[in-house]
Amino acid sequence: MSMSTGSGSGGLNSDINVTPMVDIMLVLLIIFMVITPFLQQGVSVALPRDMKNPDEDKAIIKESSVVVAVTADGKLFLGKKPIEKTDLKAEIDKKMEGKAADERIVYIRSDIGADYGKVVDTINTIRESGIDQIGLVADKKKGGAEAPAAAAS
Repeated sequence: MSMSTGSGSGGLNSDINVTPMVDIMLVLLIIFMVITPFLQQGVSVALPRDMKNPDEDKAIIKESSVVVAVTADGKLFLGKKPIEKTDLKAEIDKKMEGKAADERIVYIRSDIGADYGKVVDTINTIRESGIDQIGLVADKKKGGAEAPAAAAS
């Protein structure tokens, strides 16, 4: 409480003086901003944001769609046919002949236990064929049932 010395009624002023509280809060804010980076342990990485699965791409179930599968033991399949990595680019080029630009999509189905490097290597091989749209296929749960979904990048 403070005394009012103005020409007013001469009584006591019962207003709360919040200036010291704001000063303390700003000092605490600065202290926490300085200390927080030191509390993080390990390597700093950009974590992916939590996103809902996209809607199912109807083009993945067409006969003309190109689906490359990577199994857990590292084998590649184009559709249901086993294929070597060295032949993948030529086969994709053959399948993409005559397709419009918006139909040039390759879907990758990767086993959950597949080697990450093998999947990335497969994506690079597909990109060498001039394919810009690559769909990564995942299982999407809808009310207890699972259906394939793909997200094009």
